[in-house]
Amino acid sequence: MLHNYYGSLCTMMYEILHKQAPRDELDFYLSYADKNHRILEPLCGSGRFFVPFAEKGFNICGIDSSGEMLRELQRKLPGAQVEQNDILNFSAEEKFDYIFITSGSVSLFTDIEQCKSVLRVIKGLLAAEGKFVFAVDTVADRCADDAEYRTAVSVKTAEGFDLILKNKNRYDDRTQTQFSPGVYELYDGGKLLQSEEMDFRTHLYKFGEMESYLREIGFSSVKAYSSFSKEIAVNDKCEMLLYECGL
Repeated sequence: MLHNYYGSLCTMMYEILHKQAPRDELDFYLSYADKNHRILEPLCGSGRFFVPFAEKGFNICGIDSSGEMLRELQRKLPGAQVEQNDILNFSAEEKFDYIFITSGSVSLFTDIEQCKSVLRVIKGLLAAEGKFVFAVDTVADRCADDAEYRTAVSVKTAEGFDLILKNKNRYDDRTQTQFSPGVYELYDGGKLLQSEEMDFRTHLYKFGEMESYLREIGFSSVKAYSSFSKEIAVNDKCEMLLYECGL
């Protein structure tokens, strides 16, 4: 089972729960975009940010490792410039003026050395005057530990089936990793039609931690915000930290 891989049932639930990007978050990422920019969204998923960017006329490309998520994106936006690939294997002939990763998805790279490798790849893809903007989850987003699996979410599909997510949480203080293994189950009445496991885990950041990695990688300009209104971050009591980085 792959860590943090979005399969068909996970993608189905994601689309039901997250049909559109939150307005404040979308506006935050749009504030850095220019119609003359080459824009890249790694981990673009099913496109809740990618699609509004493209519909507004921005020159945007996307990559994601989940074929299920990308198929959903292409259903919404046929002809979208997207590629199924791991960010660590991605390359491009031209640099990008703006690269962004939304929704705390950088936290999915729980191995810090792998995360640094991702940051190095992104640095190599960024134009000299370009911006890299992203978010990470913080230690304030830690969930309480669970002894057993419990029903976390239950939704109805378009076909009238019941789609249920059962999960449990465990936090490792030493590695700052939130483990949230889950089981997605699709029911027609009492009949189980399909099930899917997901080994979901995130690294929860302390204040100053990501800044040190970015400086180590070679980003010379780093700003940290605690909100989408660009309030300067002073601690990790907010559930998400946002970063604006330049070379």
